[in-house]
Amino acid sequence: MIGRLSGRIGYRGSDHVLIDVNGVGYIVHVSDRTLMSLPKTGEFASLYTDLLVREDLLQLFGFPTLLEKEWHRLLMSVQGIGAKASMAILGVLGAEGVGRAIALGDWNAVKAAPGVGPKIAQRVVMELKNKAPALMAMVSDAPGDTGEAEVVDTADTPKRAAPRKAAAGNGAAQAEAMSALANLGYAPGEAAGAVAEAARDAPDAATPALIRAALKLLAPKE
Repeated sequence: MIGRLSGRIGYRGSDHVLIDVNGVGYIVHVSDRTLMSLPKTGEFASLYTDLLVREDLLQLFGFPTLLEKEWHRLLMSVQGIGAKASMAILGVLGAEGVGRAIALGDWNAVKAAPGVGPKIAQRVVMELKNKAPALMAMVSDAPGDTGEAEVVDTADTPKRAAPRKAAAGNGAAQAEAMSALANLGYAPGEAAGAVAEAARDAPDAATPALIRAALKLLAPKE
C-alpha cells in the first residue's frame, strides 16, 4: 500500500498531478481544492495517498493531510459514494467542512458537491453523524497536518512555505473543546454539533471560547 508520496510535480492535469519520486512518476488524482493548493510544476510536494484497486484499474488519490485522507475513506463507506463523489465533496468543503456539515446535520452543504444529490447527501449525514466526532478529534493528533506546503529552493533544499489559506483553521481547538465536553458527560455527537456551530460563528476562537460558546448552545432552553 502506498500511503504517502513526496517528490517533484512533473505536470498538473485538470484533476491529477504526476509526482516524480526518484525518477518514478506517480499519477495522483486530487480534488479541486487540493490542486489549487499545490505548488507549481517542478517544485516539491508531499501528499498522503489512498490506492483504489479494481479488477481493471489502479488509481491513487492524494490528500494534503492525513485527516482528509481518513475522511475520504469514511465517505466511501457510505453506499452510493464512490471515489469521484468523495473527492467532489472534499473539493467543495475540505476535511473540516465535511466534519462540520455532518456534525450540524447540514446535508445541503454536502449536496453542494457536483454529482451529489439530496438523497445521497442525507445518507452521508445520517450514516456518519456518530463517526464524525472521533475523526474530527484527529486534527490535534494527526502527524504532519500543519497545513503547510513544502517547496524546494534553488539549492534543492526543502523548506517550509507559508501556511495555505485552505489549511485547517482552528481544528486543534475544536478537537480540544470536543474532548472537554466529552469529559463533562456530553455525548460525542452532541458535543461535536455544538462545537461545530460555535466554530462556525467564531472561526478563529481559541479552545476556552469554543467551550463556553458550546456550553451555552447545549444549555437547556427555558
